[in-house]
Amino acid sequence: MRPAPRKIAVLGAGSWGTTFAKVLADSCTEAGTAVQVWARRPEVAEEITTRHTNTTYLKDTRLPENITASSDAAAVLADADLVVLAVPAQQARRQLRDIRHLMPAGAVIVSLMKGLERDTDARMTEVIAEELAWPRDAIAVVSGPNLAMEIAREEPTASVVACPNEDTAAWIANACSPEYFRPYTNTDLVGVEIGGIVKNVIALAVGICDGRGMGDNTKASVITRGLAETTRLALAVGGKLETMSGLAGLGDLVATCSSPLSRNRTAGRHLGNGLSLEEVNEAMTQTAEGIKSARAVLDRARSAEVEMPITEAVVMVLEGKLTVSDMAERLLGRELKSEGEAS
Repeated sequence: MRPAPRKIAVLGAGSWGTTFAKVLADSCTEAGTAVQVWARRPEVAEEITTRHTNTTYLKDTRLPENITASSDAAAVLADADLVVLAVPAQQARRQLRDIRHLMPAGAVIVSLMKGLERDTDARMTEVIAEELAWPRDAIAVVSGPNLAMEIAREEPTASVVACPNEDTAAWIANACSPEYFRPYTNTDLVGVEIGGIVKNVIALAVGICDGRGMGDNTKASVITRGLAETTRLALAVGGKLETMSGLAGLGDLVATCSSPLSRNRTAGRHLGNGLSLEEVNEAMTQTAEGIKSARAVLDRARSAEVEMPITEAVVMVLEGKLTVSDMAERLLGRELKSEGEAS
């Protein structure tokens, strides 16, 4: 295996980007690896570097001393062996175009982004490969039941590092393995990525049910059938069945649909409480990727001839074609059939 990275660049100083920078810094302390975060706002970069906090997203969490930050992307990317992308999915293509001339040759790229690009329905690793002309075996994904605030508090968690190249996945996993974070490796990049995308849409549905005052039976039903939808889409686009029963499938879905820390569940709850989509966006301090990606997920499903009734209902709510009060009736009023059938 190649030696530990000398420098890691993390692009994005939101909650997950900053938390994963902490994971990397805690893991690489003995190796002397420098971890540098790119922050869009200079004041955030200054706080991370001088006070070792990012109070906007992680409250009073103390960041390791070997993390610094800058609003200068060129400085952050210079000489990095590992580049981590943690920007909003719908901004990824534009951000990549801005920095592609700065990307260090031979670097491995890790995506933390969980979304499909609107209009193209492309996964984030597809966008990365296209915009940077990067070899696909040097592009990876980290995904799983990874609520940023819990990990920032060093509560034990597990995740998945997926890359077509097994040795590269192992190298990345070795760089992000402090005592509180356990990465498993997987070569099913497609399945891991789809699991991380669709669970956000299902979490919106669960949140809507929560906001409408529906019980645990209803929410458990949505989660279970949501896993079936996710699995059908993943298999249709090249993912593996076993991935959906693991951390990047079932694990991520349960965490995102169950936790009050979940942005997408919170956004869904706001919708269920009667807020308009505009009011929800104003109330959220961070991006709820399910809102942005739901239409792309449904379009990808239709192009693959996969039926996804929960996703379809969420999209109809987001686009003003279905009220939240009618959503449950739509989902439960479907034709009776065997549980094992497609829909």
